[in-house]
Amino acid sequence: MDNTGAAVAELSQDDLGDDRSLLLVDDDEPFLKRLAKAMEKRGFEVETAETVAGGKAIATARPPAYAVVDLRLEDGNGLDVVEVLRERRPDSRIVVLTGYGAIATAVAAVKIGATDYLSKPADATDITNALLSKGDDLPPPPENPMSADRVRWEHIQRVYELCDRNVSETARRLNMHRRTLQRILAKRSPK
Repeated sequence: MDNTGAAVAELSQDDLGDDRSLLLVDDDEPFLKRLAKAMEKRGFEVETAETVAGGKAIATARPPAYAVVDLRLEDGNGLDVVEVLRERRPDSRIVVLTGYGAIATAVAAVKIGATDYLSKPADATDITNALLSKGDDLPPPPENPMSADRVRWEHIQRVYELCDRNVSETARRLNMHRRTLQRILAKRSPK
C-alpha cells in the first residue's frame, strides 16, 4: 500500500488545487485507515466513511473535490455515493475501487460520473495518479497490476458469490466442470 516516498516528493500542493478535500468510502477498515494516512501524506484533507449511508451523508453535507469509493459495501452499492457526489459537485474527481474487476461495472461507474475505475488491490500511488489525471490522459499503468491468474480467480469468486455459493450453479454459468471448480475454490488466491 505505501509507496509514499517517491510519490510524495513528486506531488506538489499545486497538483491538488485549492480544494484538497478527499472522501474515502470503503468497508475494509484496515485498508481505509492505511489509505487515509497515505493520502494525507500526499496533501489531501481526508474524510472517511465505511458505509453507503455515511458516504452519502458526507457527500451531501460537504461535497469533496476528490473521492475514492469502493463498489461493494456492507449496506449497498458504492455507485449510490457516486450519484450523490455528481449531483452535489459535478466537478468532483471520483475513482471507484472494487475487488471484482468487471467490465460491466466499470462502464456503469464511468456512465454515472466516475473519473476512473481501479481493481483492488490498488495502492495510494495508483489512486493518486487516477485522481489527478487530466482530461482524456490515461494515468500510467499500475506498478503492480493483478496477475492474469488473480483476475481469473477474482472473476470465479464473484460468480460464486452471485450464485449464493452454489458450486453446481457457478460451474454451469462458467461453463466449467464442477470438480474443476471445487479444486479452484479450495486453493488460496493467487498473488
